[in-house]
Amino acid sequence: MKPTAEVVRAASALSSWLSGVCMEVNKLSSDVSSLLERNLAGKSSVDRAALEGMDEYPREFLTKNSFSAGAGTFFAVETLGEGVPALDWWARKEHGTIGRLDLDITPGSNRYYDYEKLPFFSTAASTGEQSLWGPYVDFLGFEEYILTFAAPLAVQGRFTGVAACDIRVKDLEPLIMPILRSIPGDAALVNASNRVILGNSGMYLVGERIKSGSPHQHRLALDVPHLGLSLIYTI
Repeated sequence: MKPTAEVVRAASALSSWLSGVCMEVNKLSSDVSSLLERNLAGKSSVDRAALEGMDEYPREFLTKNSFSAGAGTFFAVETLGEGVPALDWWARKEHGTIGRLDLDITPGSNRYYDYEKLPFFSTAASTGEQSLWGPYVDFLGFEEYILTFAAPLAVQGRFTGVAACDIRVKDLEPLIMPILRSIPGDAALVNASNRVILGNSGMYLVGERIKSGSPHQHRLALDVPHLGLSLIYTI
């Protein structure tokens, strides 16, 4: 069945906004990669000197992009020199201030954050493309539903890690809910794993896996490369 004009317009608007997020994350990745290339000057592993000046990029990202709750860089551990921090993550804190967020990356600890095994990192590492993970409950950070957008870092042609940002679903809602509500009937933004990111009614709940097979449910892929996003709607 051919989608209605309202559905086509909504899909276009969602694609445009989400592509804008991807462009910002890709810029963060490009800025950090360029800095590392300059600072490393041919050295094979990332040392502390290579990180000099990197803090300004996530702070600038968060200042510019008010939709994001956190941003920064996660390194592939194998690329790091001894004693070099494996991540540099910045988050919005009380009263709108921006500060570094410390995460436990000590293997075996109760709150060990093994980020290299998480989809936002592992997918970018294996494909060399941008990735999206979520919605998931981020118990180690905000303890609420989160989306993580990530783009790979390439230094001297080698995968070195990812630059990423977090968006809380509650912050996403006022930005894209008006688009979803412009569609007559029930509709939702769905990720590549067929889970609801955000829906315009109680029929589609955040994090719910969509079951296919309903003759009244339709799907339109969004024009956002590599992320596998789609718009579903029921008529």
